[in-house]
Amino acid sequence: MSRPVRQSDAAGFGSALAGEGPHPDDTPSSRAEVPWRRLDPRMLVVHPVASVIRLLPAFAVILLTGREGDLTHVWISLGAAAMIVVFGVLRWRFTQYRITPDRVELHSGWLRRQRRSVPRDRIRTVDLTARLEHRIFGLSVVKIGSATGGTGEHAGLALDAVSKAEADQLRRELLDRSPAARPAEAPPSIELARLDWAWLRFAPLSFSSLAGIGIVAGALFNVLNEAGANPGRLAGDAVDRLVRTGLATAIGLIALTVLAAAVIGSLLLFAERWYGYRLTREPDGTLRVRRGLLTRRSLSVSERRLRGVEVAEPILLRAGHGAQTRALAAGLTKDSQGGVLQPPVPRVEAHRVASVAAAAPPEEITCAPLRRHPPAARRRRLTRALGPTLVLVAAAFVVDARVLGPVSLMLLVAMAVVGWDRARVLGHTLTRGYLVARQGSVVRRTVALQRGGVIGWRVRQSPFQRRAGVVSLEAVTAAGSGAYSVLDVAPDDAVALMAAVDPDVVGPLT
Repeated sequence: MSRPVRQSDAAGFGSALAGEGPHPDDTPSSRAEVPWRRLDPRMLVVHPVASVIRLLPAFAVILLTGREGDLTHVWISLGAAAMIVVFGVLRWRFTQYRITPDRVELHSGWLRRQRRSVPRDRIRTVDLTARLEHRIFGLSVVKIGSATGGTGEHAGLALDAVSKAEADQLRRELLDRSPAARPAEAPPSIELARLDWAWLRFAPLSFSSLAGIGIVAGALFNVLNEAGANPGRLAGDAVDRLVRTGLATAIGLIALTVLAAAVIGSLLLFAERWYGYRLTREPDGTLRVRRGLLTRRSLSVSERRLRGVEVAEPILLRAGHGAQTRALAAGLTKDSQGGVLQPPVPRVEAHRVASVAAAAPPEEITCAPLRRHPPAARRRRLTRALGPTLVLVAAAFVVDARVLGPVSLMLLVAMAVVGWDRARVLGHTLTRGYLVARQGSVVRRTVALQRGGVIGWRVRQSPFQRRAGVVSLEAVTAAGSGAYSVLDVAPDDAVALMAAVDPDVVGPLT
């Protein structure tokens, strides 16, 4: 079931689609008066140097494998480096942009020309990123997120790179809709949160600990390799010696080594990502997140375009009473860091940041008491967790009851706990300004979506749901993931929920 999109929404989507494609040449005279700008000339040094550094291993292989006295490999390396410089110059020469009163336009490309344009009233976020090589030369990358409905490279524009001062000026210029209405001296920014190094204890409880294993292992591999040792042979010899001491001892020591690598790596990742973290409310009406040690990042989200907040609690983080808050707005990336307002923090702090970001009391958003779903919904959480597991248990007993049987039974117990937890946390409610829904066990998510941010509904019912007498209701929005589910509610409750959010929704579900 769906409802017609409101006229304002349709107009917004229309302008978004119009802005995503190539911009026509017949621009208005007022727009033609705005001069084109070029990227900072210092990028002519930054990009070639960064590219050469990334290709150093390949250059080393070419130089080391060449025959003695044969300079061909040297000329190949020099030619490749020269091509990198030439392409960098061409990229700078054929890239230009301008900011008109109503659009941001970017022309780029030499062989394949691209003309992209984003309406300024569709801009939702401005992300300033400065990697180490950019910071050395005082440059920054400006990423403009827009509600154009595009994905990947079409989700907004990126200016790589401009001076740090110009990047900050662009951030204010693109997100501030009413500069004339501001007083001559703008009020200072309001600090909402800053880094507390006590939060470091949550780093090993996040999924970044898995990436930490790779970081530590890679660093150790490089150190041993540079020292002239063979890391693969050393690892094999170490495993052989451990196995000779006993299988249980070997497994235990390997597990401790992996755990230590995960902890150390996650601590390093936390420090690099969140060093200098500050969350502020800026005078231009934006929420601004600044963080990073080697790569400095500044994300600004327009508060007028904020449609809600989400508190995520991965299972390990939840076990340590931690959580992380995310903003729901259009123009944010869909990766794990898109829209994140803070590092992993105590659960109380996560709900506090959600409250100040949404400018609403906690009991109206992520801390609101939720309405429980019908018994059929809770049974479905259990059966969905246990059904596939029972099949695996039966197969394990058939293959090897003595070895795989106990392991499969442990898995069955674990999935029973997961199913029970999913049934326990499932719920939703309507507060004065928000639709609040909670679900999940491996990652528990509590979403508070503004009523005014709901632009449509989707109702889904599988054959199993039809038999159980429940439906899944999705609130469609232009922010975040695009739709947020209220799982397994009674059809009448779904109709009442839609009608309460938007009285235009009428008619029963059959």
